[in-house]
Amino acid sequence: MDDRHTVLVVDDDPGILAYLDSLLSLQGYRVVTAETGEAALARLNNGLRPDVVVLDVMMPGMDGLATLRHLRDRDPELPVIMLSGVGRTATVVEAMRSGAYDYIDKSFEADELNLALEKALERRRLVQEIRELRNQLAEQEQLDPIVGVSQSLQGMKDLLDSIADTDVTVLIEGESGVGKELAARRLHTKSSRRRGRWVKVNCAALPPDLLESELFGYEKGAFTGAQKRKVGRFEYADGGTIFLDEIGEMSLPLQAKLLQVLQDREFCRVGGNEPVRVDVRIVCATNRDLRQAVENKEFREDLYYRLNVVNVRIPPLRERREDIPLLTRYFLHKYVEKYGRGPSEISDPLMAYFLSYDWPGNVRELENLVKRLVILNDERFLFSDFRSKNVTPATPSPEPLVPEDPLDRIDLDGTDEVISLKEIARKAAMQAERRMIAAVLRQTNWNRRKAAQLLDISYKTLLYKIRECGLEPGQ
Repeated sequence: MDDRHTVLVVDDDPGILAYLDSLLSLQGYRVVTAETGEAALARLNNGLRPDVVVLDVMMPGMDGLATLRHLRDRDPELPVIMLSGVGRTATVVEAMRSGAYDYIDKSFEADELNLALEKALERRRLVQEIRELRNQLAEQEQLDPIVGVSQSLQGMKDLLDSIADTDVTVLIEGESGVGKELAARRLHTKSSRRRGRWVKVNCAALPPDLLESELFGYEKGAFTGAQKRKVGRFEYADGGTIFLDEIGEMSLPLQAKLLQVLQDREFCRVGGNEPVRVDVRIVCATNRDLRQAVENKEFREDLYYRLNVVNVRIPPLRERREDIPLLTRYFLHKYVEKYGRGPSEISDPLMAYFLSYDWPGNVRELENLVKRLVILNDERFLFSDFRSKNVTPATPSPEPLVPEDPLDRIDLDGTDEVISLKEIARKAAMQAERRMIAAVLRQTNWNRRKAAQLLDISYKTLLYKIRECGLEPGQ
């Protein structure tokens, strides 16, 4: 993988283009050239994504200032260094007003251009980091997505909250699809490191040699193609949290290096000898039985005990079936809102299948199934799928040919009097709202603001509904 910075050089002078191509290539950049502004924009239209542009001011056809304005319209964060043999103040001022990062004369020294490029790239990196941090903060402010009311899930969440503001290493165990990454994110967002970076690395996604350079970075010349020093994920996560997913798939030699980081909080980049110190919280996850892996000599025993300071087990969905209705409604609301289509509710006969199915893929499988239901907007294919898997519904009932009659569930207060259809609809809606609001309030431990966010209503509306439905804590 070529991780060199790409410089787009735009100049109508073939001699200048050849010189800059040779000079910048020797300095470790990937260079792409264009002889006109139109040619430069055509390269962008064909997928080129430069990290910085060196642009001549005086060109035939579309001149440098016009090209600059087009570049800024396409990517306001792309740094552009203007290059010209005409040192007119008015031109310099116009270029800077149009968004140029820097302006240098064509009589430049090589070091002068290199310094301008390094500063421009550093500024781009800082802008990208700021945007990433803002996105992380926005995610942290969103509602906690660990949805459920079961005792086992609440116990797990309480454990996460009690250790969130400590720096202990945490090992999260659970089957594939139970939500281990969500648990790790909760630890980060509720900790004092929440304004630092959250960095995820999937240890099963890369071969050992690439995983080592991804985690710890490398020095220039460490191997073929290492044109520049690369910062690793541990260094990038300094001051924040690094989440090592599928830690059980890490090779034994790499486990030894990770053990050093846990013990000394320092490491060496690939091809380097100088130690790099980091302040990082390490959270790991696995769907393997690491104790068995230790016995099989597939995982280091000393590393296991270093990682397993606090063990968090996320129960599979089949062990907390009472969470299935709320999870189903959560995903249904999410994807109906996203795709603008789909059913507003799951029928009771289909929910009976949901409650009896063992969900080998856990919450991820449930989410994908609900997404399919929303997109196809037809329950029949799900009944067929469950029957093909020999699933017996928890409460057998005929598959509905029409929507369930709301009269089946309405409490008519024991009256024999005739009630209007409008009154029937009102009672049905109130009872459905009461059940949903009660479930969400239990799930959020009666945190009304979080409940209002999950229900997608205002805080004041929720307070009114609580009074209207006669709900009290504990219900």
